[in-house]
Amino acid sequence: MSEPVIRIIDLWKEYNDDGSNAPALRGTNLEIGAGEIIALFGKSGSGKSTLFNLVAGLDRPTRGRIEVGGEDLERLGEKGRTNLRRFKLGFVFQFFNLLPTLTAFENVFLSLELVAQPNPDAARQVLREVGLNGKEHRYPHELSGGEQQRVAIARALVKRPSLILADEPTGNLDTHTGDQVLDLLTGRCRDSGTTLIMATHAPLTCRYADRILRMVDGVVVEETSCEGLTR
Repeated sequence: MSEPVIRIIDLWKEYNDDGSNAPALRGTNLEIGAGEIIALFGKSGSGKSTLFNLVAGLDRPTRGRIEVGGEDLERLGEKGRTNLRRFKLGFVFQFFNLLPTLTAFENVFLSLELVAQPNPDAARQVLREVGLNGKEHRYPHELSGGEQQRVAIARALVKRPSLILADEPTGNLDTHTGDQVLDLLTGRCRDSGTTLIMATHAPLTCRYADRILRMVDGVVVEETSCEGLTR
């Protein structure tokens, strides 16, 4: 069996500045393999965003260990975690997080510039792949919500990361557009062998995932079907 892309061992995260002693994560264990498509469900406050921030190295756990690509995040140090985010991780957000003063092309090209691979042809190619041929020079406000999310997906894919974290990628879209975006995102990740974790509330995400996980009071629970999400 190949090395997991993500290995989480007895992960805890406690916040002491909100007046409560309830940990956001409490002893979570998880392994995710290369190329897996994961749907991570959970109510608001269940720990999904906390888990994402820890896996991305944006926050540090109270205790426990996180390995990404076989590397212990704590041992990497701040510079190592920054390089991990820059070169190995892609992000897709609910509200797109596009730079409003840059065109679709420029938003995607910037992702390549940040990893010292300024290849305009690669940026144009990935925009074509997500169905935005002819709209490269439009600004975010000139694009629909679904088109903006396609730019965000292209921006994440263009640097060929080993892992993409998608935080509510359809949460700001109507059902039909959300379905199109999920089909595009998961299809591109399958084609490239990229591991994808989607934190979501949308039940339709289930049918695109290899595994269904649920956050319950700071612990990851594996589900065998969508029906378990209603309990």
